[in-house]
Amino acid sequence: MSSPRKGHLGTSSSEPLPVIIIGNGPSGICLSYLLSGYTPYVRPDSIHPHPLLQRKLMEAPGVSILDKDLDYLSEGLEGRSESPVALLFDALLRPDTDFGGNMDSVLTWRLQKERAVPHLVLGRNLPGGAWHSIEGSMVTLSQGQWMGLPDLEVKDWILKKRRGLRNSRATAGDIAHYYQDYVTRKGLGHHFVSGAEVTAVEWETPEHSSSDPWAPGPLFRVSGFLTAKDQSQQPFSLWAHNVVLATGTFDSPARLDIPGEALPFVHHELSALEAAVRVGAVTPTSDPILIVGAGLSAADAVLYARHYNIPVIHAFRRPVDDPGLVFNQLPRMLYPEYHKVHQMMREQSILSPSPYEGYRSLPEHRPLLFKEHGQAVFRDPRGGQQVFSTSLALVLIGSHPDLSFLPGAGAELAVDPTQPLSAKRNPVDVDPFTYQTVQQEGLYALGPLAGDNFVRFVQGGALAAASSLLRKVTRKPP
Repeated sequence: MSSPRKGHLGTSSSEPLPVIIIGNGPSGICLSYLLSGYTPYVRPDSIHPHPLLQRKLMEAPGVSILDKDLDYLSEGLEGRSESPVALLFDALLRPDTDFGGNMDSVLTWRLQKERAVPHLVLGRNLPGGAWHSIEGSMVTLSQGQWMGLPDLEVKDWILKKRRGLRNSRATAGDIAHYYQDYVTRKGLGHHFVSGAEVTAVEWETPEHSSSDPWAPGPLFRVSGFLTAKDQSQQPFSLWAHNVVLATGTFDSPARLDIPGEALPFVHHELSALEAAVRVGAVTPTSDPILIVGAGLSAADAVLYARHYNIPVIHAFRRPVDDPGLVFNQLPRMLYPEYHKVHQMMREQSILSPSPYEGYRSLPEHRPLLFKEHGQAVFRDPRGGQQVFSTSLALVLIGSHPDLSFLPGAGAELAVDPTQPLSAKRNPVDVDPFTYQTVQQEGLYALGPLAGDNFVRFVQGGALAAASSLLRKVTRKPP
């Protein structure tokens, strides 16, 4: 972070910024790139394999994608995302990736500084967000090429680091460093403030002068504190005409809400297992660790424990053949380790004793309570109760976004305000072509908050938001 930004945060400035982005993960980085004057155009010599999209792109070849009608361009596109603009940007960046191809992007990027929109990106961690909190050797779910941001491919970056992609996928540590390096290489660092914890976002609609380009929009006040390297904290208060929520969903792990869940041997993050292994609190001769959950985080925990020969009891609510299990949605060739976990879950439920030494699967078991001295009580499929002794319990059943800094914790922004905010089931309700929230003008939501759960597709939201914000600056109609 540059010293001018430190000084800017250290004061309660009344001069509003055009944009403040809360969250410095892939969504926030991509939006910062687009707001810094980097502008996408269609390469004159490119031919997109989608005929209808190719025809539309050629209708105004000299016009930036940011200035085109994103609704019109994305019409008719299909793919693995519900967001039309996410499908559009993905199709422009990776034209034939879903068909196994590696065709170059049809875009070329120009740095046009006159188009830059002043902004700040506030994040707790270094640029890359939650990727810095994931165990570095773990392999990413998505292919490495899908983790990249515009105009710097992951595979090219990793090759320069003299390493290769494992089974076309990168490690979490690679990706965290890639995002951090991306900010540096693209000259975005002066926009980023690390160690910033936002505690409140409030807004009002003041009277504006007729010369104000943002009139008559709302004005947001963003407050919080900045933690320095020496752990000292300094409060800040900033004003902005627009706020972009890009905080992801890893802030608040989901809980079982059963008695004893607050006992010290019960944890909700994989990092607790990593720490216990590191200090020797769990070993191959300990009581088994308990892993609750049947998603990818739980599978990661199983794989981690198996790597260190830590005995595992793995409990989950669903039957092993439930088609809703995530393992059934992953190609076996790309994700052999996850399919191995699924195989262990399945075979253990049929065979007894387990064919996998040190692993026991408990399908259709519901946790009832945790007791002192590492005991966990479950209801089995027949309605009986089972008690297991464990050295450590990991409850890995998903996570929820933490928008506690918003009025009402952001509940009114959800598609269904009567239900908890959830990236998969009840995201923030946004306009699909601007990513501005339906409930509040000037407030945007990107990434998992808006229902885009893969890095590959979060960039479409950044494109939509950047296009909308640039139109506000110039007051161009869509």
